[in-house]
Amino acid sequence: MSFKDRVLSVVSKIPKGKTLSYKQVAKLAGSPRAYRAVGNIMNKNENPNVPCHRVIKSDGTVGGYAHGTQKKLSILRKEGAI
Repeated sequence: MSFKDRVLSVVSKIPKGKTLSYKQVAKLAGSPRAYRAVGNIMNKNENPNVPCHRVIKSDGTVGGYAHGTQKKLSILRKEGAI
């Protein structure tokens, strides 16, 4: 299984109302220092079954989102994650 596949698998299991940091996802995917790669994978994700909006920065800020930061904030608020 490729790193990308492992990342997508980890992110697809983040429950509604919860978040993980890019670093946490990288660690769970088996490459603790590859958090920037996680961001790139999330940015290119087009699979609606992978809730990439649930991956945030380690400092608690939301980070980027392909559909815009405001949209990411809105979804996370609706889900009760923030």
